[in-house]
Amino acid sequence: MRKVVIEIKPNEITREASRSTFENIYSYEVLEVIKIDYAGGIFVDIIECTTKEDVLIKDLKIIGNMEVLNVLKSEENKHVCMVKGHEFHNDLDMDLIWTTPSMVSEDKIVVSFIGAQKSIMKFVEQTKLYVGEITNMSFQRASYERQDILSILTDKQKSVLTMAYNHGYYDIPRKISSEKLSEKVNISKPTLIEHLRKAERRLLVEIMAGYSEPE
Repeated sequence: MRKVVIEIKPNEITREASRSTFENIYSYEVLEVIKIDYAGGIFVDIIECTTKEDVLIKDLKIIGNMEVLNVLKSEENKHVCMVKGHEFHNDLDMDLIWTTPSMVSEDKIVVSFIGAQKSIMKFVEQTKLYVGEITNMSFQRASYERQDILSILTDKQKSVLTMAYNHGYYDIPRKISSEKLSEKVNISKPTLIEHLRKAERRLLVEIMAGYSEPE
């Protein structure tokens, strides 16, 4: 697993699609990823945006596809805000863990994530096709820090995994079968297994961040 930071020069299609985002701001930087709900297509971030002249942050309710929930700090034309976004990259098959630094302006996009080599190259190929030219790409060894690791899961995955743990599904010997557990969480057994496997996969990707891939 490696962390990669990619700088992108947006193509004309991307610039046109994001034009409304920069009517009132010059740029924004993601300071912290609070929550990502991949299934629901929702994320909550802390960002710092730089507003244009004569733009009052209190009048700025929307930034691109992000709703401004709260203004945490302001200093001249720089404002730290909590935002809620209503879209997210369809990256479930890539197993990417989004991180910082991340910055977006009209002329430059910087994204950072942790992933395996195959997932990184898939993202690079899609970026070249649909977003713009990659002008710089740097790699770092990913370091795992224990934070709220469950925040990388969807709400449903988190709920099912917690129920499974609390009812002894992961105990040795197992205290509850998948059939009985599916009844308790009121979903079918195949759906239960799917949620658990996806949750386990995402947790494993996070935990293994920082370990070198075998040659």
